[in-house]
Amino acid sequence: MTGAGDQAHKNQNVRAAQYVRMSTDHQKYSTENQAIEIAKYARENGYVIVKTYIDSGKSGLKLDGRDALQSLIEDVSNGQTDFSVILVYDVSRWGRFQNADESAYLEYLCTRAGIAVEYCAEQFVNDSSLTTTIIKNMKRAMAGEYSRDLSRKVFEGQRHLVELGYRQGGAAGFGLRRQLIDERGQPKTLLTHGERKSIQTDRVILVPGPETEVAVVDRIYRLFVEKGQNERSIAEILNYEGALTDMGRPWTRGTVHQVLTNEKYVGNNVFNRISFKLKMRRVRNPPDAIIRASGVFQPIVSEDLFQRAAVIIAERTIRLRDEEMLALLAQLLLRSGKLSAIIIDEQEGMPSSSIYGSRFGGLLRAYKLVGYTPNRDNRYVEINRMLRDLFPEVISGIIASVEHAGGRIVRDAATDLLTINGEFTVSVVVCRCIETPAGSLRWKIRLDNGLHPDLSIAVRMAPGNEKILDYYLLPKIDFTSANLAVAEDNAIGIDTYRCADLSRFIRLTERVPIRRAA
Repeated sequence: MTGAGDQAHKNQNVRAAQYVRMSTDHQKYSTENQAIEIAKYARENGYVIVKTYIDSGKSGLKLDGRDALQSLIEDVSNGQTDFSVILVYDVSRWGRFQNADESAYLEYLCTRAGIAVEYCAEQFVNDSSLTTTIIKNMKRAMAGEYSRDLSRKVFEGQRHLVELGYRQGGAAGFGLRRQLIDERGQPKTLLTHGERKSIQTDRVILVPGPETEVAVVDRIYRLFVEKGQNERSIAEILNYEGALTDMGRPWTRGTVHQVLTNEKYVGNNVFNRISFKLKMRRVRNPPDAIIRASGVFQPIVSEDLFQRAAVIIAERTIRLRDEEMLALLAQLLLRSGKLSAIIIDEQEGMPSSSIYGSRFGGLLRAYKLVGYTPNRDNRYVEINRMLRDLFPEVISGIIASVEHAGGRIVRDAATDLLTINGEFTVSVVVCRCIETPAGSLRWKIRLDNGLHPDLSIAVRMAPGNEKILDYYLLPKIDFTSANLAVAEDNAIGIDTYRCADLSRFIRLTERVPIRRAA
């Protein structure tokens, strides 16, 4: 779109901001190319660009993670602008939101504040006419469809690589290692935890790890299959002997169960058990949607041993009908007088609390079916278990963010205390979201002051406790109490160090006051 000469004269010296975004979809959308076209449009229409907002290497699917666009919307909403126009290359650079209304709403926030949004490479004037509205909404829908189509193509590419026997992300697991190979299939090096391939034509496969770990995996299977030991007792044996998992942690019932059920130990490459397409909600896929390539890695467990373990696990749950499971639960209630996830998991010969939860739509519903009403709301048991499972992912995300920014980070395997650049220490806590009877939201932050961290990162969960809401950075110099109650809106001393995602973590740590631990 090119403005007429009289329009340029009318707009002479009008102050404008530009927003540019580049993902990885096409070179023509590089931030430099966008800026060149926007500058040309500004000259032709009499605008002076006084501020630039850049999201480089960011997907347009969601607002989360796009710090520049968030800052732009925040500046506009707060009236902290010295410009009256926002220039964007085209509709797709504003965003490829899967819901076109989200894109429209963000633009509406700007126009409501008296700041126009103009798309420099589009063949329409962004006014309020019916024609423009129709074209713009169509463009928004097309931008979203482009991402859906690209997602399908990427998925098919991943499927092909899986079927060829190449690993598609994720940790190797105990007893295995990630081997980097070149385009000819020749081994290059073993990747350590957190390392990724840097050459596009390189691939990753799984290979056996150290002999000591392989021996432990074999022992886990034989204790389970031949000695009749369950996962909990195997974990107790390993912990008594001082063995640790690949993450440097004590063994648990869950980590032993993972070894007993993962097909990678017999050389199978399995992909798409869980989907997180287009950054929407994570879902567990049905068996017919799972992609499997058999025998593509060197196995460290025999197929016979793996299948015998699978039969034991399957019979332990599938053979029980709903009424049989409830009968066992009722008997346990009669013996113990109460029920909890811990009480259920400690019982031999009973399905786990997670199986009860999945079979009956939640642990509380299973309680109700056997006539048990907890004295208090025990939903926190399931929520806390989920948060414990989330914690390693949060830690890994922080480590990746620091390393991506060029920093050095050391993790204490026993305490999960992080040391960044050898300069300061960081402790991480995940905070459950609590809804009060009045409908307000609260978070209780319990700082691990016993570790004496210089900085604590409080990860606040969103309502429902299924995804992360934001992060609070709490310097020791400001927060000496071990317990903090946080609401939706807080004092400036707390909100000053709040960020929506990990991408802003490094920048925030640079301006957070640190008092070194003694």
